[in-house]
Amino acid sequence: IEAVVIPGKGKQSTTGKLGDVMKESIEAAITVVRARAESLGIKEEAFQKQDLHIHVPEGATPKDGPSAGIGMCTAVISALTGVPVKAEVAMTGEITLRGEVLPIGGLKEKLLAAHRGGISTVIIPQENEKDLAEIPDNVKENLTIIPVRWIDQVLEIALQYQPEALKKMPDTADKNVLKTNEKSIRAH
Repeated sequence: IEAVVIPGKGKQSTTGKLGDVMKESIEAAITVVRARAESLGIKEEAFQKQDLHIHVPEGATPKDGPSAGIGMCTAVISALTGVPVKAEVAMTGEITLRGEVLPIGGLKEKLLAAHRGGISTVIIPQENEKDLAEIPDNVKENLTIIPVRWIDQVLEIALQYQPEALKKMPDTADKNVLKTNEKSIRAH
């Protein structure tokens, strides 16, 4: 999942041949971020003066379902705060508007793919913990599997460091994040 912010007027766009359920999952993730914006150090004007683009590679492959909800939410928070996501962490889980992480299907296949892909840590919904009995021992031994119930737990694990609350940030913080993202976009 890729998310980037660029100067704009608050427009949101999605690409990657996404189905309706995945698009709704993105909308829910953005609502969670907006509801938690102050505690994440994101000013409300960031949603009005920047455009957000979310892309799910590979573009030609159809994708659908709610299980990327916490990944979408984490990617949006990373884009808006400038805090990178740890490369060795994967995650799966549906997100509610309150930030609760709901169970998903296909956990075995997702953990096998993470194992084959060299991922070291996988965040899963707490309600899927019972499904770990179906996972081969060699996969469980080589992955750190962390069950969570709330998006706040996901962020503690997945982000390289925690964003500072808005109250502690200088007024120029969001401008610095925007400049960093502009430089990154120009470099690519």
